[in-house]
Amino acid sequence: MQPHTRPAGWIEALGWFSLAVAFACALVILIDVFVLGFRQKMWIMNLVYPVTALYWGPVALWFYFRHGRRQSRRAVERDGVPDPDELPRWNVMSKAVSHCGAGCTLGDIGAEWLVFAVGLTLAGKALYADFALDFAFAWVLGILFQYFTIVPMRQVSRAEGVRAAVKADTLSIVAFQIGLFLGMWLYQEVIFAPGLPKTSAAYWMMMQLSMVLGFFTAWPVNAWLVRIGWKERM
Repeated sequence: MQPHTRPAGWIEALGWFSLAVAFACALVILIDVFVLGFRQKMWIMNLVYPVTALYWGPVALWFYFRHGRRQSRRAVERDGVPDPDELPRWNVMSKAVSHCGAGCTLGDIGAEWLVFAVGLTLAGKALYADFALDFAFAWVLGILFQYFTIVPMRQVSRAEGVRAAVKADTLSIVAFQIGLFLGMWLYQEVIFAPGLPKTSAAYWMMMQLSMVLGFFTAWPVNAWLVRIGWKERM
């Protein structure tokens, strides 16, 4: 086993608070969508919003109730479909990055626990194994999330949908993971060297912050992808 830095008590407590708030926000969105019936017109967004809340917490909750809920089937039946061309640019971009980030987030979480469970290392370091598996899992799930957006919107075949999803989201996923990996490297190799244990709440709070960093590094790439039409305006 590689040595780890034991987080200070207040940092661990802050980690538990951050995780509790994030899970509570995700749960509120899930209840609103699946219990109260505000299912999104584009069904994949039923997953995107709660997954985004796992790292953005109250910010994602605010965005969902202020903007995302307007695109639920119930809201659309009452008020009509919002025209993406009339929405503020930051609104469109937030959904585009969140869409990419949700697939990346689920892939990163799954890969992180797999590395921990089997004790994987690369070049003698678990962090490098994290990087490799995180990217592989994030790419697969990110492309899958994009596929379920493109196919219903463009009404294309499955094969065309896969090609379009790879084209639309690969650069976005790379950009998101660059920010995430930078954050992971900073808190594992610099701030908390030789690294926090994955069983600590502090580790996952740092992952939340790294995902937020990934959100911002993916923003300019998504802006370009939407502008040239490779990604859909939502």
